[in-house]
Amino acid sequence: MKLKTPKIDEFSAVGINHWKADVAMRECFSLSSTRKKAFLEDARIIGLRDVIIISTCNRTEIFARTSTPGILIELLVKHSSGERDQFDEFGFLFEGEEAVRHLLRVAVGLDAQILGDLQIIKQVKEAYEYTHELGMADTVLHRLMQYVLRTHKRSRSETDLASGAATTAYAAVQFARKRLASFRDKSILLVGTGKIGKITCKNLISMGALNVVLLNRNRQRAELLGERFQLPVAGLENLNTELLKADLVIVATGAEQPVIRHEQLTELEGTSRKVVMLDLSVPRNIDPALENHPNVELVNMDQLNDTTDEAFKRRERNIPRVEAIIDQEIGNFKTWLSEQKVVPTIRALNEKLHEIRSREIDKFRSKIPESSLEDVDHLTRRIVNKIMAHSIDHLKENHEAPEEITRLVHSMFKLEPESDVER
Repeated sequence: MKLKTPKIDEFSAVGINHWKADVAMRECFSLSSTRKKAFLEDARIIGLRDVIIISTCNRTEIFARTSTPGILIELLVKHSSGERDQFDEFGFLFEGEEAVRHLLRVAVGLDAQILGDLQIIKQVKEAYEYTHELGMADTVLHRLMQYVLRTHKRSRSETDLASGAATTAYAAVQFARKRLASFRDKSILLVGTGKIGKITCKNLISMGALNVVLLNRNRQRAELLGERFQLPVAGLENLNTELLKADLVIVATGAEQPVIRHEQLTELEGTSRKVVMLDLSVPRNIDPALENHPNVELVNMDQLNDTTDEAFKRRERNIPRVEAIIDQEIGNFKTWLSEQKVVPTIRALNEKLHEIRSREIDKFRSKIPESSLEDVDHLTRRIVNKIMAHSIDHLKENHEAPEEITRLVHSMFKLEPESDVER
């Protein structure tokens, strides 16, 4: 029976991101933790594995080992608030090698709103780890992730793609500082002390902010960050009061609904106070209606970029070198995929040689002193492993045309026929 081996043509990537969809459209397709789990459970039921979901403020993307990407689109529409016609207009679909290439470009930050984004690789790793925890990641996805991580590491060590502070949080704080000229005499409210919130806080302090109040639904988490930077913490019950005192409000929470609404700022109307509000959340956590508030300048993710920054220009010059690294690692992954054609023969040969070894030891067991059995066992294992090492090298060198060499090995050693197993 012919062995099924993994091919790069089997991969697909679908999704919606900042290149074509604005923040309002992206939030329609964003997936909460609950929705991600439901998506993957449905994928399991219909027989899909090796599925990872990357859902961030700038993208919701599904990468999977499947040659029927339409199923992924259907599941995305089912488990999000988006509609199929919206996906058809604003979404994307990549198949085969282009799907793998897209995953690598996302992971290194070439596809990010902030070029070289330092946070995206963590989000890709977390997406894979979640799939792995659910028992839905097979050998092929595990190996691909090794190439993804190596590509990212090389993009940092062999190029200057990581020069400067390439994060959305940094871009947001930089944007705010340009608007306010200086942070030193400004009151700042940071709502949300999760991953993005922590980075935002660090950037605020490094750029001279002295008066920052932290607020988080989980007060203990806010207090931990407050202790680190010696900053005051406010409870949710103080949100309205703190809003009216702030010159700058930055919101980065995972709430499904806005935590700041128009009615909370009615007291500002008719005054000369102005407040800059940055919403780093998708779904948005500041009511978009505040765009019309006379005292508020509301900024969302789509208005943030660092293209005028000198560090961006340095990173931009490295794009061709990073693309070349991606090409190399895709080539390495394709070679590994091709080598899987001979893996069943390698396994069968290994079992056969150890079976012969065990039989011969059993024949002479009565003639070997008990004290020497362990040494004999160790020696014969080493002999078999040495033979296997040479055999593996030879078989892998011939992975492009394995039929003749595997047929010869099967015939020489009387191996069992290849089973129709897919890994």
